[in-house]
Amino acid sequence: MNHFLSSKDVPNLEDLLAEAKEVKQNPFAWKSLGHNKSVCLLFLNPSLRTRLSSQRAAANLGLEVVVLDVNAGSWKLEFADGVVMNGDKAEHIKEAAAVIGAYFDIVAIRAFAELKNQAEDYSEKVLSAFVKYCRIPVINMESSTGHPLQALADLITIEAHKQVAKPKVVLTWAPHPRALPQAVANSFVEWVSKAGFNLVVTHPKGYELYPEVMSDVDVEYDQNKAFEGADFVYAKNWSSFIDYGTVVSTDKNWMVTEAKMSLTNGGKFLHCLPVRRNVVVEDAVLDSNRSLVIEEAANRIVSMQTILKKILEAM
Repeated sequence: MNHFLSSKDVPNLEDLLAEAKEVKQNPFAWKSLGHNKSVCLLFLNPSLRTRLSSQRAAANLGLEVVVLDVNAGSWKLEFADGVVMNGDKAEHIKEAAAVIGAYFDIVAIRAFAELKNQAEDYSEKVLSAFVKYCRIPVINMESSTGHPLQALADLITIEAHKQVAKPKVVLTWAPHPRALPQAVANSFVEWVSKAGFNLVVTHPKGYELYPEVMSDVDVEYDQNKAFEGADFVYAKNWSSFIDYGTVVSTDKNWMVTEAKMSLTNGGKFLHCLPVRRNVVVEDAVLDSNRSLVIEEAANRIVSMQTILKKILEAM
């Protein structure tokens, strides 16, 4: 594995999940793999799970870790070509990425969508620039359009709890007080589809996701109907793709409740966290034995460690 940007960098998902299971069972078995090697964790946006899980995963493999908060602990970066840099951005990505590539063996990047320009966000300008100019392996710790490490952790969690080979998995939109990117939802659809599970996406009209990831995926606009017989329910908010970056509905009736979960097949609840209690999901669900959110978060270490291991082994 040279880069980890999306599920397209995974030739065999079944093999990757088997390897993740082994990593989870024996987290320190490859402690020498990262000896005399280093990784830079680069954050253009805030994080809790991604930052901590990535540091733990790297340490488990013996990697030296450096964390850099761009715009807080470094110069602001310019990404445009041919620009006259007489504003507040002191360093161009061409130099910054090249320097990071000279200092480290691997770089991992977290850069959210700005939700202002759909074409710019979906071009993945930040991630693409680092791939182009770093010249070392790049890991996506959440980009404008995808969050593959989270999706891999989600699949690891589902694999550990599924009772049938192809469980019914529901991705449901949930209300939120502000506009959020489509990244987590996009990757969840992409990875669950790749796993061959029975996926249903439910949301109010106007919240259709990126068409490329939604091909051959069932959409059900009746949330209660979508929940019927579900083995897993994944709740997430996202803003509109069509009316880009806007909140077209704040319908509180889309919150995940115990009554709705009772329609499932003893379904388990998933969420990437952080979660707004009694907005996205009510306490009764989140605090019940249906909820897998803490195990899911713990599997973020496993997903990152598995990817780092694959990259180190390819060096």
